[in-house]
Amino acid sequence: MVRIGLIGGSGLDKLNIFHDVKEIHTTTPYGLPSSSFFSGSIGECEVLILARHGRDHSIPPSQVNYRANIDALKQLGCQYIFATTACGSLRDEIHRGDFVILDQFIDFTRLRINTYYDHFEPGKGGHTAMAEPFSEKLRSILINGCREKGLSFHPKGTIVTIEGPRFSTRAESNMFRLLGADVINMSIATEASLANEAGIPYAAVALSTDYDSWKHDEEPVTWDDILVVFNENVSHVTGLLIHILEKIKD
Repeated sequence: MVRIGLIGGSGLDKLNIFHDVKEIHTTTPYGLPSSSFFSGSIGECEVLILARHGRDHSIPPSQVNYRANIDALKQLGCQYIFATTACGSLRDEIHRGDFVILDQFIDFTRLRINTYYDHFEPGKGGHTAMAEPFSEKLRSILINGCREKGLSFHPKGTIVTIEGPRFSTRAESNMFRLLGADVINMSIATEASLANEAGIPYAAVALSTDYDSWKHDEEPVTWDDILVVFNENVSHVTGLLIHILEKIKD
């Protein structure tokens, strides 16, 4: 049976897609993960769900123990990781409620530990290749799933990850657009970096909930707005995840 880690982001902290749920507690050399794991079977997969910000969404983005989260998934034998996240759109064509299957990231964080290499072994480096940070195999699964479900989606997109928890100024939002980012959030670059270092294929589906701060004919993003859009689309996110997990066999 394939074992898959599923990291739920903002709006999916209480995601429950199983009938018979088991709860797993674990620790790591880096401390405790953000939450316990809910475990169950879908198709030929054993799926372990982690709430990135805690079950009650009490952990701010910069305080998430990303190293512990990824290490715990590795300890538990996860062969793949799928992640979900809310994001702000930096492009006219990416509308509220659209999915974006990410293929690149820009890391604009400053305060986080985003590597497992606290030191190098003598004569050995720890410079992980990151040209293609998201697994093409897992991205293809997500893209095909979106097509089969008839969802509004974009098959690629660059996400910029900011420190948070504050949202962008208009100047920052416009700068990120000039840098080539398509969407913005506060977690994915850190998570993807660590998953790659840990050697676990990782892919993320981002749900566009707002237009950040760059669009003058739209109100700047607020947390309440994000929750409204996510709640309107949570059934689509859940349906997509169940659909793709039912098809994975190796």
